Amino acid sequence: MARFLDLLLAAPEVKPLLSSEHFSVDGTLLRAWASHSSLERIDGLDDGPIPPSDGKGFGGNTSGKKRAKGDFRGLLLSNQTHRSSTDGQARLFKKAPGVSAFLSFMGHCVLENRNGLVVASEVTQASGTAERDSALQMARSLKGAHQKTLGADKGYDARDFVADLRISGITPHVAQNSSRSGGSAFDGRTARHVGYAQSINARKRIEQVFGWIKQAAGLRQLKARGRIKV
Repeated sequence: MARFLDLLLAAPEVKPLLSSEHFSVDGTLLRAWASHSSLERIDGLDDGPIPPSDGKGFGGNTSGKKRAKGDFRGLLLSNQTHRSSTDGQARLFKKAPGVSAFLSFMGHCVLENRNGLVVASEVTQASGTAERDSALQMARSLKGAHQKTLGADKGYDARDFVADLRISGITPHVAQNSSRSGGSAFDGRTARHVGYAQSINARKRIEQVFGWIKQAAGLRQLKARGRIKV
């Protein structure tokens, strides 16, 4: 995939379409080809018997009995205690509170803002820092020593990420998350510029890429296992 993208971007028909200064980044959750029933304890032990009824129907007549494979009633599953036996690189993750966690990977894309073309992509294990870590790595790999801008949503508004971008000579055009504890990672000196508003508006086109991946390309549920194949 990386080689294909390099050849495509180097094509004489494509090169004139690319912006070399203004970019956007985002990540999306890709559901792994593995189910909860494949989860097993990392330490090799079993998960113990089903706990007693809580008075609300939980446990019921099966309380105290040995669990069947894939029966996790009453357990708090985590990546520290359990791994999938079918895809050991998939991780339990959810992108929003109040929704179920699924075995997943994360897909990441960098878009140039002129015509909305993907110029870098990557797949990583799912984690709370994967989007920012991958964004920084891909942004640093963009060619050219000139000043660049990188647009991103509120999830990227973190002090370390913003500082690392600036150290790398990249101006952060990240949507401000003023409601989080401690406020936004940067003040209005960046947000007041016209270019900042243009970056925030252009960034939304990256959602079209993820929409195509999950709908037209059928990758809402992955069909391969392991990060390299994904």
